[in-house]
Amino acid sequence: QNAMGNIEHRKALRHTLGRVRTGRANAALLDSVRVDYYGAMTPLNQLATISTPEPRLIMVKPFDRSSTSSVEKAIQAAGLGLNPSSDGEFIRIPVPQLNQERRKELVKVVHKQAEESKVAVRNHRRDCNALLKDMENGGDASKDDVARALKKIQEMTDAAVVEIDRIVAAKEKEITEI
Repeated sequence: QNAMGNIEHRKALRHTLGRVRTGRANAALLDSVRVDYYGAMTPLNQLATISTPEPRLIMVKPFDRSSTSSVEKAIQAAGLGLNPSSDGEFIRIPVPQLNQERRKELVKVVHKQAEESKVAVRNHRRDCNALLKDMENGGDASKDDVARALKKIQEMTDAAVVEIDRIVAAKEKEITEI
């Protein structure tokens, strides 16, 4: 259970950090955009093809041309700091370069997300350790088995923290190098 929790937290961290704007075009920037499509708030990626043909450009091609203006408005309203423009068929979204102050803010956001992930991983460790202690106290597991399992859980936790640090370092590099 702990291993699955650690894997899920790393996936969630990658997904969350993928939405952090870095100045480089990334389709994941639009993951949070919801479009009012015939009265239903629908994820943008279900209504359009999203591509990044250039490092600083995101292209959105709605499947239904009549929804182009709704898609454009939803992108503007999403609070991403992006200014889409449409030619009726395609929506072009230039991704502006970040200034130094904004880069520092984004690095802080990335570190905060990483710390939240580490806390979640440690909470999984705590829960597993408590379960193992209960098993030992209840006579369901030997002291040696519990000791081995506790050691394995600690190794898995340490590996997860190292992986989180690696993910964050890569994202920080992405933010600061552009």
